[in-house]
Amino acid sequence: MKKIFVTIMILLFAAGLVVQASDLIIESKTQSYEEQENKIKFEGDVKVSIDDLRIVGDKADVSMDENQKLDTATFYDKPYAYEVKKNKKREVKANILKFSLITKVVKAQGDTQSVVFDGKVPIVVINADEQEYNTETGIMTATGAVTIKYKDLDTFSNKAKIKTDKNGDLKNIELIGEARIKQQGSESSADNFHYSADTKVLTAVGNTTTNALMEDGSKLVLKSNRQEYYQDKNIFNASGNVRVWYQDYYAAGPKITIYPNKEGKPNDVNFVGRSSITQGVRTIYADRIRMTMTPKDFHAEGNTRTVIKNIGSGDNGGDSKSGIGLGL
Repeated sequence: MKKIFVTIMILLFAAGLVVQASDLIIESKTQSYEEQENKIKFEGDVKVSIDDLRIVGDKADVSMDENQKLDTATFYDKPYAYEVKKNKKREVKANILKFSLITKVVKAQGDTQSVVFDGKVPIVVINADEQEYNTETGIMTATGAVTIKYKDLDTFSNKAKIKTDKNGDLKNIELIGEARIKQQGSESSADNFHYSADTKVLTAVGNTTTNALMEDGSKLVLKSNRQEYYQDKNIFNASGNVRVWYQDYYAAGPKITIYPNKEGKPNDVNFVGRSSITQGVRTIYADRIRMTMTPKDFHAEGNTRTVIKNIGSGDNGGDSKSGIGLGL
């Protein structure tokens, strides 16, 4: 059957409406109007375009509101949507796609996947149960088993919000609920993560844990209430009930800053505030503690105090209850 071309002018003329913004073009093999359902239905090789957005599928319908204004276009049977701005392309696949002609919001439902291309190269891949993208604000919200792959970075969360600018470039990412980030053998988890492309700062808040892979293959484990990574300077901050495990070291304090070595690996851990470091049976308390991984060492200063546990518990050849003294 010959394809039918329907423009927004024809639809609005038939419905007696007023054009407010962009033209909507719908191309399909057949179309029909169901007065009882108040929907225009399209079947067979359906293609839709509005501004920079394109949607293709086998079946779609356009509903009208109570004032007979075009409301929502719904696409069935695994449709495909894409938007091209300059050299950036964003595509969305799902079981069902819904596009609001009023708010210009695309909602994908069921086995959703979004991909952002720089030229022909995919730079971001997002999978989730549902995804919603506002073409005017550039904000994409994904919910339900959300995974994001960006270069060598993999993230997992219950929900994610991604904002891009008018050119499709990344502005910020927010991971919400049971969030994890994996990169080059290291992994971090927290209640929420936020990354700003402007400041290049990654912030983790709530039950934060980082497992950092060191040069020798060992792991540095860091737990705290809040953690911040400054990408430009390769500096790491942590605050609130900070605890660090590295080989036979265990250190704790209110706040730390980790500086990299010449190769860019985390190496120099500086505790600020009353802190402690434990190695075996020895614990040192101080106002400031510096711990290094290569060479493996530490330095404590400011009201230092050392506690060595169970030093008198061994056999000293006498009464074990007498403790240690000067023999007087």
